[in-house]
Amino acid sequence: MTEAQRHCRENHKDLATIRDLEDLETLETLKRPVHSRAWIGLFYYLEDWRWSLSNTSFYQPGETEFRRWNPGEPNNKNYDQNCVVMNKDGRWHDFPCGRSLKSVCFDVRGPNTFVLVHNLMNWTEAQNYCREHHTDLASVRNMEENQMVNNLVPYGLFVWIGLFRVPWKWSDGSESSFRNWNPLVPLELGGSSKTCVAADFSADGQWETLDCTVKSAFICYRDVVPVSKRVVKVRLEKSSSSLDLNDPVVMENLLKKIKQRLEDQGLNDDIKLSWKKQSDGKVFQKEEKKTKKRRDEL
Repeated sequence: MTEAQRHCRENHKDLATIRDLEDLETLETLKRPVHSRAWIGLFYYLEDWRWSLSNTSFYQPGETEFRRWNPGEPNNKNYDQNCVVMNKDGRWHDFPCGRSLKSVCFDVRGPNTFVLVHNLMNWTEAQNYCREHHTDLASVRNMEENQMVNNLVPYGLFVWIGLFRVPWKWSDGSESSFRNWNPLVPLELGGSSKTCVAADFSADGQWETLDCTVKSAFICYRDVVPVSKRVVKVRLEKSSSSLDLNDPVVMENLLKKIKQRLEDQGLNDDIKLSWKKQSDGKVFQKEEKKTKKRRDEL
């Protein structure tokens, strides 16, 4: 995958980022590689830790990087520990986000900076609760705040704080959360090698993890030149009263003549022309002649 990434960056933009169903459909129309699998730009990354409260003005230099990990943490056991808890010793553990725990909120309005919430919730539920009733899940910026939160932790329990990880990253840095995993293939993350993602064209382009050192076909993307669009109103006079301007054949011939006239004037042949339909489904409307009111002579 590293070789594929380098090739895409040198000759195009980067390995492919799949942002939505439209991108997925585009991917499926490509000429299929000789091998059934092809690298895309998604890979597993362990170190992208972020605070739920993302407002940069809240943090002084270096405060977003403050950590108080328990020895041996984060260990990402079972590859699903993407949220963070604090124990009674004031140490942090990575933990499965779906577990139901108590949590600590941060409240910028006071009177207490940190508030223990006794309701048992998963990390996302705790985040929503803190944002609705306070400011956000607790950010811990330094040892002083770590001790303040630690004072609220019940004996023998873990509590949610606001640190979480985005484990999957796109090669070009995009934030797209769109995924198209193959449900029939287990999501394997074998140590540090099986953490890259390929699209399997033998399975309708669905994704699976693959050892990053495997040689495979790959898919790049490049920047597309923006397309400008202009609507022009056209007035035509019929040479024959029997001519139907809304006839598809007539409209097509008119477009060809207009396009040829534009090319004769030096415009390139990348121009695409089409008729814009009105609310009644027709392109052309008969223009009513305006009548001028005669002024009365005095």
